[in-house]
Amino acid sequence: MAAPKTGIKVVIVGAGFGGLTAAIECHRKGHDVSIYENFPELKTLGDIISFGKNAGRIFTRWGKDKEIAKKLRSMCIDLSKYGFRIHKYDTGEVVYHQPPPPRDDDAPVFNGHRGELHEVVFNYAREELGIPIHLGQAVEEYFEDENQAGIVLKSGEKVYADIVIGADGVRSKARELVLGYVDKPKSSGYAVWRAWFSNVDMIKDPRTKEFCENGDTFNGWIGPDVHFLFSTIKGGKDCCWVLTHKDEHDIDESWSFPGKVEDVFKVLEGWDPVCRAIVEKTPSLVDWKLVYRDPLPTWVSKHARILLLGDAAHPFLPTSAQGATQAMEDGVTIAVCLKKAGKANVQAAVRAHQEIRYDRVRAVQKTGESTRDNWHKTDWEKVAKDPKSIAFPREDWIHEFDAEKHADEVFETAVAKVTGQDSSSTAEASSLLDANKVAATAVAV
Repeated sequence: MAAPKTGIKVVIVGAGFGGLTAAIECHRKGHDVSIYENFPELKTLGDIISFGKNAGRIFTRWGKDKEIAKKLRSMCIDLSKYGFRIHKYDTGEVVYHQPPPPRDDDAPVFNGHRGELHEVVFNYAREELGIPIHLGQAVEEYFEDENQAGIVLKSGEKVYADIVIGADGVRSKARELVLGYVDKPKSSGYAVWRAWFSNVDMIKDPRTKEFCENGDTFNGWIGPDVHFLFSTIKGGKDCCWVLTHKDEHDIDESWSFPGKVEDVFKVLEGWDPVCRAIVEKTPSLVDWKLVYRDPLPTWVSKHARILLLGDAAHPFLPTSAQGATQAMEDGVTIAVCLKKAGKANVQAAVRAHQEIRYDRVRAVQKTGESTRDNWHKTDWEKVAKDPKSIAFPREDWIHEFDAEKHADEVFETAVAKVTGQDSSSTAEASSLLDANKVAATAVAV
């Protein structure tokens, strides 16, 4: 049953997972929503992407009888029998065999091809829900005043709304308006080589065929300031790998280039020969420079009519495995806030959204750094005594989180705080919001 219309007009810039989620959730809550995307057509590009249980909980609410989650599940890696095998970089020995998390159909975990999963969500938004998605529409400018916001397209056309959501990635033009200055990306000191390819050559080689003959697999080799992750998917038919390593490249010009296999081989000198055997069968790869941005002081514009969402507000390191998921949580939260605030209080809703999300996002971002450092500076004597110490972390405070439920519970308290209307009568409700912040801060520290 369709939600009652709120009369709130939402314009979203960017049709990635964050922008699509915001649109779908705004549609679910009865808002009038449309998307403007620079790319002229949908292409199934990219390689592996991960969504935690906290994203799976969102996906299961889309479509009849968990329709979208079921479609995604059929396209994703199934590690229920294999788990995650972590190897020492030089000897190749498996130092820890991490079992997969228990299957939860109400909050599934998804790992699959970014482009293929994106296509499912894109088509659900446009074809099934009828959300207008305007492709090939470059946004030249954002604007706002106390009463409305909008965008200026390359054609000169102006589009007006009650709120504009900038979900246009790490190069977001909305960020400059929100901050009042140009926020340039910095090198994180690391880069990632990435590849996705068929198993044709892998399955012919005795050194690598085991990964393709036994269904889906996931293996990681951990070394000094380097980690190499390799997966087979679709029953072993497709292969993908990512290798994170030190890199001080100047990223002012770009952060994604064609990669060279010879450069990968140099980093893998002295490593388990199986790693080289995998890489040498790679037909092409991408050299992706990991950008870093100082935490933004705000995601909200002066008049609170423009909101940054996802990577535009908070880019994540891939070792968090939460970048796309946190963008989805953003989309859910702003939709709830707008619904509860109503058209007359859009600005309060936008500020409440940041109050609800800010500390949690900062804490989850930190896990990308802590996981990377745990792997890149491994104490092998400690691992020998406690193999679980090298496991990929799956903290409950991240994965058991329900963004929709949480936003609904703490909204009134958040609004009271951002509008300066706190009183003793809101103290009990305020503890709900503070509990999340305390837990998040503890992990960040």
